[in-house]
Amino acid sequence: MRRPWRSRRSCRRRFTTSAFQRGLAALTQYIQREGRTTVGRAHVEELPDGSAIKLGVFLSNQKARRDRLDAAQRAALAELGYTWAAEQSGRS
Repeated sequence: MRRPWRSRRSCRRRFTTSAFQRGLAALTQYIQREGRTTVGRAHVEELPDGSAIKLGVFLSNQKARRDRLDAAQRAALAELGYTWAAEQSGRS
């Protein structure tokens, strides 16, 4: 049975959202355990399901690409204490 056609954009968006949610879950877990928001670039966080998230890379990427995050994603990061998530980067 063939699946209905989906645009690449809708598939990419769904993947990106789930990847963001997994990264956010790992970040929340890290902050609760460590009590701080500073994450080393090489840090890898293991989620309860056994999957490993390159948390330092995730966080660095979110900061570099903050202008492309949607409002809910930026609000979620700001709620965890990342003030840069609530600001514009100043790049065009």
